[in-house]
Amino acid sequence: MNKPIPEKLSTQIDAGVKLAMKKAIERHRRLGESISIWQDGQVVTLTADQIPPLDSTVTHSE
Repeated sequence: MNKPIPEKLSTQIDAGVKLAMKKAIERHRRLGESISIWQDGQVVTLTADQIPPLDSTVTHSE
């Protein structure tokens, strides 16, 4: 029988995924690589200069 994931665990997983995404985007910005995002119903490519810097509350360790 499958047990439901406890609310606290799913919240921790969501936070971990969001942090990993922020770090990946920041890495692209620092390396001068573009990223593509979904915006207003279409794919938009941002150059490294257009990617906003990561906020200072997230660590930069990799």
